[in-house]
Amino acid sequence: MVARPAPILAVVALTAFSLTLPGCLLRTAADVVTAPIRIGSKAIDLATTSQSEADEKRGREIRRREERLAKLERRYREELEDCEDGDRGACVDARATYAEIEELLPTIPVEPPED
Repeated sequence: MVARPAPILAVVALTAFSLTLPGCLLRTAADVVTAPIRIGSKAIDLATTSQSEADEKRGREIRRREERLAKLERRYREELEDCEDGDRGACVDARATYAEIEELLPTIPVEPPED
């Protein structure tokens, strides 16, 4: 029996294909193996906050509270002046504003005195 050329071409093509396939398979296998690690680290990065980010966020929140306190104190002074001038509604408003100030004060850290 004589070998036909078609099977020889198929063998050559399979051999050439198999030489390029392992590299491709190796890369794919490496991608599959490392994918959970990459996905996990990305999820951790998204789920966690760095210390500097947390500090910045805390600083912004403290500044927001300090600004709110300053507005309340200005409003309280104005309402107190109106109350002293005989406006009973301003007296009620001043008491409500003062209560709001008292509620907000404990949430603002106190700066240590400078030497």
